[in-house]
Amino acid sequence: MPQEIRLPDIGDFHDVPVIEIHVKPGDPVKKEQTLVTLESDKATLDVPAPADGVIGEFAVKIGDKVSQGSLIATFASVEGEVASPAPAAHPTPPPPPPAHVDFEAEIVVLGAGPGGYTAAFRAADLGEKVLIVDKHATLGGVCLNVGCIPSKALLHVAKTIDEAAAMGAHGVAFGAPTIDLDAIRAWKDSVVKRLTTGLTGLARQRKVTVVRGEGAFTSQNTLRVETAEGPRTVRFAKAIIAAGSEPVAPGFIPTDKRIWDSTAALEMRFAPERLLILGGGIIGLEMATVYRALGSKITVIEMMDQLMPGADPDIVAPLAKRLGKLYDKILLKTKVTAVEAKPEGLIVSYEGADGTKTETFDAMLVSVGRRPNGKAIGAEAAGVKVDERGFIAVDREMRTNIHHIFAIGDIVGQPMLAHKASHEGKVAAEVASGHKSAFDAKVIPSVAYTDPEVAWVGPTETELKAKGVKYGKAVFPWAASGRSLALGRDEGLTKTLWDEATNRLIGCGIVGTDAGDLISEAALAIEMGSEAEDIGLTIHPHPTLSETFAMSAEAFAGTLTDLYMPKKT
Repeated sequence: MPQEIRLPDIGDFHDVPVIEIHVKPGDPVKKEQTLVTLESDKATLDVPAPADGVIGEFAVKIGDKVSQGSLIATFASVEGEVASPAPAAHPTPPPPPPAHVDFEAEIVVLGAGPGGYTAAFRAADLGEKVLIVDKHATLGGVCLNVGCIPSKALLHVAKTIDEAAAMGAHGVAFGAPTIDLDAIRAWKDSVVKRLTTGLTGLARQRKVTVVRGEGAFTSQNTLRVETAEGPRTVRFAKAIIAAGSEPVAPGFIPTDKRIWDSTAALEMRFAPERLLILGGGIIGLEMATVYRALGSKITVIEMMDQLMPGADPDIVAPLAKRLGKLYDKILLKTKVTAVEAKPEGLIVSYEGADGTKTETFDAMLVSVGRRPNGKAIGAEAAGVKVDERGFIAVDREMRTNIHHIFAIGDIVGQPMLAHKASHEGKVAAEVASGHKSAFDAKVIPSVAYTDPEVAWVGPTETELKAKGVKYGKAVFPWAASGRSLALGRDEGLTKTLWDEATNRLIGCGIVGTDAGDLISEAALAIEMGSEAEDIGLTIHPHPTLSETFAMSAEAFAGTLTDLYMPKKT
């Protein structure tokens, strides 16, 4: 006989509407797989499958209201036996409290990066008693302390050096710069300090408690934090995991002070004469930009067939062309096979189209990716599921499989970007505080702060082709932009991708000066469902780089006058 799945005790909720049914009669399901979703005025609740099996018939439809004991569906386990009753849709009762608790909070946030501190501050603004656990000496996580912010300070230094040198061709010669690494490092550190000090003040104003140390779950409602003063126990009602990620390196890479990850590269201990960048992605190319400006000779080794593999080739091409003139070597479809650390240098062997070669470098930046910290936080003690790569699965409310524990940022999946984590942090905080919220962004922009900058948002052209999606395309070359020419940089372009059926923007790629600032307009246009005419009829100031976006839209709409584009026949 099929088992009846009835709504378990969901607390003080009655006549809760069914807002989503995730499976159909006859569908096989796994234990804990969500069958239906309910939504009250306070929370969204998932009703899971009690075991592996097959769904029979549903007794509810979307819009029906249910209460404890309501029949949801019939179900048979895979063995054809009666399955156990469905687990409760509310959190599992916590285990007995530990003998000693040092801190208590309504919401604890594990990690204080952009996602973590955003979540903590938003929850505090909503009236929750919030505690942050973080291992860094200052708030801000990897991004503010050893990532996004210090790298942008150094990239500003590099940009100033390069622009001063470029003006020599236009009648203004400054002479060779004098490089003071100690002063540069101090400038970079001062930028970081201003921001992290500001975060400390914001936490104080909101009465958010900060506990510094390595945190790990010891149960579904407790954390153990290894602080400088010894272990401390934190008890919480709800938790938001914002533990981020860490750099990874191939196993054959030895430990040596001349072999850097991104954090070590930002320390600016010295500017090596020859620097190898292992990995031609965003982080590697940004740091290559910095060290080349400081005098290093750069070699880039990338396993894929282009730099910045996530972006469209035509968007990367202007960057690759410029770097090809500035760097010693860019070796694509090449892999490093061995590294030896010797007194005279790092002896690196690599294989590529021209066979196996060996070269000596003075330093090496390993920038081949990052690994989420899901396996480093004791998640199993809380019952939170972590996959083999260290990622934690969440729903649109940022909930994990444990109803009162949320996760955000790098640890929940790609893209690993601070601005994505911040938006997820607000959603998690709002839901944890009893408000309706969900992460429903259509697109998330990506930016490489190289020179020129590369930015894209929405599906790339490569992705659309791979999926067989019919699309329209328009490209506006910056060689026709007065502002770009006045800057002495005409290599850029703005590409827009369109749904031909609706004329709505679906994607955009930009390469050129300040592309990272320009891409936001495209993201907004996609979120708002803008058509080509909407963008073209929006008056953009002239002469600006931003008008290249409008001109690309006009090119698709057939109204562009700044270029002669014969009508398609």
